[in-house]
Amino acid sequence: MPAAPALLFALPLTFATTAASADIWPATLESSLARAGIPPSATSLLVQEVGGGAPLVSHRLSEPVNPASVMKLVTSFAALEQLGPTFTWKTRLGAAGPIHDGVLVGDLYVTGGGDPRLSRERLWLMLRELRAKGVRSITGDVVTDRTYFKLPLHDPGAFDQRPLRPYNAGASALNVDYGSIPLRLEPTPTGARATLDLQPAGLLVDNRIRRGANGACTDPTSQLSASTRDGSGGTVLILEGVLPQGCTANFDWHLAPLSPERLFEGLFRTLWRELGGEIGGRFRDGTTPPDMPVLVESSSPALPEVLRDMNKWSNNVIARHLLATLGAQAEPGRDSVEAGGRAVESSLRAAGVATDGLVIENGAGLSRRERVSANTLGQLLQAAWRSRTMPELLASLPIAGRDGTARRRVANTPSAGSAHIKTGTLDGVRSLAGYVLGASGRRYVVVLMINHPNAGAARDTQDALLKWVAEQ
Repeated sequence: MPAAPALLFALPLTFATTAASADIWPATLESSLARAGIPPSATSLLVQEVGGGAPLVSHRLSEPVNPASVMKLVTSFAALEQLGPTFTWKTRLGAAGPIHDGVLVGDLYVTGGGDPRLSRERLWLMLRELRAKGVRSITGDVVTDRTYFKLPLHDPGAFDQRPLRPYNAGASALNVDYGSIPLRLEPTPTGARATLDLQPAGLLVDNRIRRGANGACTDPTSQLSASTRDGSGGTVLILEGVLPQGCTANFDWHLAPLSPERLFEGLFRTLWRELGGEIGGRFRDGTTPPDMPVLVESSSPALPEVLRDMNKWSNNVIARHLLATLGAQAEPGRDSVEAGGRAVESSLRAAGVATDGLVIENGAGLSRRERVSANTLGQLLQAAWRSRTMPELLASLPIAGRDGTARRRVANTPSAGSAHIKTGTLDGVRSLAGYVLGASGRRYVVVLMINHPNAGAARDTQDALLKWVAEQ
């Protein structure tokens, strides 16, 4: 066995109750790293009992590394501390003129409050309520107010040159369906039929998908591609590629072909038309007057439910909204992302968590710049366990072997269900952090972050660590 990995596992360990030697790591952990060709210098690791005390295992605790989506733990902790578990986001409709015989004489204002969970269903309910208040026709413009957030320009293709992937969608104070649309694809003998349950006005679909040779259908979208171009009727979504013959069942393909502004307008126009409504003017950005009467108001689910959506399925758009919300609440009128980063650091320091080397770009971990140390994450998890909002944070995390992005981790083993963990994946990065309940009844804080070109081969290492801690 190579000497370098052995050095990592020769660290002195202290167990409260265990029959194994306290001086040697389990062979499964050591061998899995060796098989993956990952050296100790690329690994940060912490295992410590909840409540503190000497770590069972610690390695490279102070080195800031790329955490991938484990960064969402940092954003979640700060959001619960700063906003509180009852926090909600509001979206409002207001009228700038009188309503006579079903006609709003003037502009309709839509004021966005940064709601990350605003859906087409809730938008439909808001417009239905507007119709119930007697509004059928809007003679003026629909003015969209997104000033709650002050955001830098967002390039959805900057991270990985895949601008239509939903995870690359940006934040907006007025966003619907996480900025994406679900395409339903129905395989046909020559290609696939593409339909939208609700097609945004101004979006056209040019479907060029064709059938390929015989082949298994492990991932039906793996050989498909999507792009956009401007057309006379709006944005044209072009679907291309080959669908293997083995694909026979319908499937959904989520894409983000429109900016948040154009998606909101398109869905609003389609829903309003379906409700029998008319619009005389155009859509434009603006600022809601302070004395504007509110006709309709919609509230998001409370923060803990939003955190469950974010952490269970690692939703990057929600994380972006959370960071911007922290900034908008702490420093109104300033750059919401930069202010959000300052709010997060302030929250961590107030809880006694070290922030040395912490770099926050978007709060989601979809970044090559973000950095955090295992020491910071370990202290954060300890502080979170002592916090009044511990139950809310714990409930938001995927359960290993049971649900969310961790549903396949240690599945069908005795360790399934013992860990609440957040995982992270980027090219060259594999990470996890959270809590593991040991067989002794003791609960442990666990952090493992690997930054190395071979990190993609470290899944067995992560599972081996979870199993080992669950056995303590």
